[in-house]
Amino acid sequence: MKYEWKKNDKPLYLPKNSPSVIEVPAMNYFMLNGKGNPNHPEFAEAVGVLYSLSYTVKMLPKKGAAPEGYYEYAVFPLEGIWDLEEEARQAAVLDKDKLVYTLMIRQPDFVTEALAREVIKNVSRKKPHPLLSNVTFGQLEEGLCVQMMHHGPYDDEPASFEKMEQYCEEQGLRRISKLHKEIYISDARKTQPEKLKTVLRFQAGRN
Repeated sequence: MKYEWKKNDKPLYLPKNSPSVIEVPAMNYFMLNGKGNPNHPEFAEAVGVLYSLSYTVKMLPKKGAAPEGYYEYAVFPLEGIWDLEEEARQAAVLDKDKLVYTLMIRQPDFVTEALAREVIKNVSRKKPHPLLSNVTFGQLEEGLCVQMMHHGPYDDEPASFEKMEQYCEEQGLRRISKLHKEIYISDARKTQPEKLKTVLRFQAGRN
């Protein structure tokens, strides 16, 4: 049976429209660091590189190279961890040119580090791109987090984060840092801003 993240991992990817607590387990990702305005071409290039690798993994059986433990699955959504350059963190207005991010796409459990390196090498040979040399593969364990589904434009996210921080206070939790994760359930290239769905998540600790 095909592994569908929308069905099998609903708590991770389809939370409610109000804040909730979740324990996020360790998962494997292709990751790519970057900085600057996400509306600039460099961001789209990075996204394209990660999807190129992810679909290469998915299509391995059709190339006669199915790895051990392979199973049918839907490619996971794009995710990003966001921060700001040090001098921009205290500014009253967000300067998107000062954003720092790590883009990532989760990989199925059967993807090992050796397989990931082989996939990067093969894609670099067939579809060369300078960003491929910067891609890493590794495990990320977020642990205790607060999250919610944000509906609407990315620029409206501060209102959702305010709800999440208020929820933390009510639940005896605290936001560990200003870092946060976004999981893009909608394709921004094909979706009107007011209809976008984005999972917002940050790590939390108990008071």
